Amino acid sequence: MSENGPGGRVQPARPGDPSRIGPYRIVGRLGAGGMGTVHAGVGSDGTRVAVKVVHTEQAQEPDFRARFRREVQLSSRVTGPYLVPLLTADPDAEPPWLATAYVPGLTLHQHLLSHGRLTGGSLYAFAAATAQALAAIHTAGVVHRDVKPQNVILTPAGPRVLDFGIAHAVDGTSVTRTGVMTGTPGWISPEHYRTGATGTEGDMFAWGALLAYAATGRLPFGAGAPDVVAFRVMSGEPDLDGVPAELRQVVEKALAKEPTDRPSATEAARTCTELLASQVTQVVPAGGVPETAVEMVTAVWDVPAEADPAWPLPPEQHRSKRRLVGAVLLVAAVVGALTGGVAALLPNDRGEQASSVTPSASALASAGASGPSTEVKKKDPAEGKKQSSGEEPADAETWLQARKARGEEEHDVARATLHDMEVLAQDLEPTELSVGSVRFDETRKEIYFSYRLDSEDENGVMYAETEIARSMCLTLRDVVIRVHPKLPYRTYVTVREEEGREPQVSWQEDFIADDQCPSAIEDGSDAADSAGQDWEPVESGLAEAMVPSTDATEIQVAGRAATKIIERTNAMRRTLGTDRVLGNDDIKVGFDPTTSAMYVWSDYLLWNHGQMEAWADAAAGEACRALRKQREASSDDWPYTRYAVAEIGGSGYLMLRWDTITERTDCPA
Repeated sequence: MSENGPGGRVQPARPGDPSRIGPYRIVGRLGAGGMGTVHAGVGSDGTRVAVKVVHTEQAQEPDFRARFRREVQLSSRVTGPYLVPLLTADPDAEPPWLATAYVPGLTLHQHLLSHGRLTGGSLYAFAAATAQALAAIHTAGVVHRDVKPQNVILTPAGPRVLDFGIAHAVDGTSVTRTGVMTGTPGWISPEHYRTGATGTEGDMFAWGALLAYAATGRLPFGAGAPDVVAFRVMSGEPDLDGVPAELRQVVEKALAKEPTDRPSATEAARTCTELLASQVTQVVPAGGVPETAVEMVTAVWDVPAEADPAWPLPPEQHRSKRRLVGAVLLVAAVVGALTGGVAALLPNDRGEQASSVTPSASALASAGASGPSTEVKKKDPAEGKKQSSGEEPADAETWLQARKARGEEEHDVARATLHDMEVLAQDLEPTELSVGSVRFDETRKEIYFSYRLDSEDENGVMYAETEIARSMCLTLRDVVIRVHPKLPYRTYVTVREEEGREPQVSWQEDFIADDQCPSAIEDGSDAADSAGQDWEPVESGLAEAMVPSTDATEIQVAGRAATKIIERTNAMRRTLGTDRVLGNDDIKVGFDPTTSAMYVWSDYLLWNHGQMEAWADAAAGEACRALRKQREASSDDWPYTRYAVAEIGGSGYLMLRWDTITERTDCPA
């Protein structure tokens, strides 16, 4: 599965997402990956869980179901302090699913990007804890087969290993092309490259690479084209400069080319625990040295805790048709910054926003095929003011007379409005939107939303007010018309507040009658539909593209495209605000033969929305030109006619650009 997002960052649910899976209410998404979608679930007692639902395509295969059932049974027996336990599962459901405990925190990969390598006692604790986790897995008869930085979360109490055993079931059905190697380059053992063999020895090889990566911040076999990395793994020596001498010995043994030369997980855990004990004695007063390995890990573990925002708790009503306004905003909206959290927005006793945390990126909020367009239709806010149900237009007085939300349904409306406005605020930069409160006037059938704007650009203010009106309209059409149709309201009113001035009504509209909403695209049709595209990138396509190819032409084209995109990206460092030179570790290219698509993706997490959009434009242009050039060189025999650009975030991925190459296609500049 994809990386868990740090700090409990929940993405909004997508249309079609279930409202309940087994005993769990679904409150959003945590990510997606080659196996399926990871939903954020809440039990009846408030317990937070990660519910993983298998892709429909895999679930339809009887062999997969049998393997999935067996792996679930095995994994349910695996216990240990440094594992994320399997709670429950239903292999016979349609589609099958499983639920694990939710563990907030950064993955090792994210931690190294944000805070740098592990040092001192924390490094030794990491080595001992992860080795103990693998020992528990192997003792239960399970092979992890997906040990990598994205599958280890660093919690305040120590590391936790994810997805043990389940990757085994997935890998058995994920190969759709003969001769294609499964796994992630750099974390695949030599014997798996040579013969396809997998086992506990392969887990230990990946563990050795994991420990080297944690200690140095570098991949021990480097990065680059998959075949180049494979050659280094099978024939080259790992880069272990910077690994402490005591740990280096155990890492070298784990990275031995021959499986029989590697230590078992139990042996590695014993060795690393002994090394950890020597670290503990240096920081713990005499006579107070912990006796157990768990206590020793706790004694020296020094990894900062990440913020863990409260998860949204929607009512029991089915909310799968909710559309986030952020996905419509620029026809490519990122629902908040990739480094954000989830909004927990409940009206307080004064009818105002109780709390606000920056929203996270929506895993699938998608851009148009040829990129987003900011040339949306704008109109003077005064034109939006209309009389409501025969009443005089709303003004400052009616706004002040309106009341706070009452009852579950109105609170639901207020919560959804505030949430979507917080999402919108992330996409209005440099105009700053400060979210106010939501009020109701049942007699006038009006719902009010107040806000403040900070901008010196008159056009920016007008654009922001148009977008605020559109957000209000879309949200209320979803929540009132579709979820709570018995509510009497039919008009929305947006109210701008300024220091030293009385509130000003900036927009008033009948959201029941206005099925378009200000400057909206046919009330919810997505970017690809509006652009007339017949193809959209999908989860399974991106997952397939991440599988290293053995086709020489694919490797060559991907290598050339990645080089061009990386060069272009680094040339844009000033524009992108990138503080380091990016390389193959950050930007990758792969192919999905099923849909004849080339995917480009980046897992650099420090771009803001504008920077990410600029990078996506550049990457799309280079991807388009790479495909056209190969098609011309191959006399149209080259099967790939589509490209997609994606950003891999802490909570999943975001499709940014995509298109189909034709003779008339003009590649983005």
